[in-house]
Amino acid sequence: MAEDRTVDVSKSEKLNWLSLLPFLALHLAVGLAFVTGVTWHWVLVALASYYVRMFGVTAGYHRYFAHRAFKTGRVFQFLLAVLAQSSAQKGVLWWAAHHRHHHRYSDTPEDFHSPARQGFWWSHVGWIISPRYEATNHDAIKDFSRFPELRWLDRHPFLVATVMLLVLYLVGDLPLLVWGGIIPTVALYHGTFAINSLTHIIGKRQYLTTDMSRNSFALAIITCGEGWHNNHHFHQNTANQGWFWWQVDFTFYVLKALSWVGLVSGLRLPSEETKYVFKTYTDEERARLAEESRFGMSLPRLPMISPS
Repeated sequence: MAEDRTVDVSKSEKLNWLSLLPFLALHLAVGLAFVTGVTWHWVLVALASYYVRMFGVTAGYHRYFAHRAFKTGRVFQFLLAVLAQSSAQKGVLWWAAHHRHHHRYSDTPEDFHSPARQGFWWSHVGWIISPRYEATNHDAIKDFSRFPELRWLDRHPFLVATVMLLVLYLVGDLPLLVWGGIIPTVALYHGTFAINSLTHIIGKRQYLTTDMSRNSFALAIITCGEGWHNNHHFHQNTANQGWFWWQVDFTFYVLKALSWVGLVSGLRLPSEETKYVFKTYTDEERARLAEESRFGMSLPRLPMISPS
């Protein structure tokens, strides 16, 4: 008999509201925009801050540390980790280890942030602020845990973001703090979290996978290419997640440019056979993908029992 590995989320994943205060305070601080006012100049600053740090999330946390989709030297590896942690999305080893777990158990009872656990909001933000998942699983990230500088960064997950916010305030007072730091940081949270939640709920499924991952053009624009989530779950360790010319992938464009100057190398790409395997699907398989791509198609709720 197969082992039942489900868990009772109601008992094991309660939120610690005291530890949520900084996270909630940052969201409330977005309201300071009414104090500073809004200009096109500050909007452009916010967009620049958002997309530069989103590259840190997508190229650093995700494609490099979680999936090793390209190679780089130790110095640039550290700089990628610093840029990633400027997003205030916890430590680099924590992020990559949890993401590897997600791929191993995607949309099964052991997937931390499947929408089938406790619905949309749990997958979007609940799991990441649950005390149950605060620890870094170093066994899942041994390849990078061996670097002391990365372990140090991981032990101080919000140091980079805190220093960044302080510098922004000292350089440009409240307006630069709000538009260069607070607003894009909150936007980064929800842009990244949307890949956990929305790309398993809405979008097109082009490839057969064991989960409900989907592709979304809109989310690809918002997240520098991460919206091609069904592609990614079909073949995880590619440096590009947009596999066709119309699938916009800003992260890969920057990685390609960095490869030209030698900062990164060994960009992994999908084979032509992998990219076009959908052409070999039967009518029944195509019908299944079409049904699973239907708007409003939801994941079945996962069963839950008390943890051993």
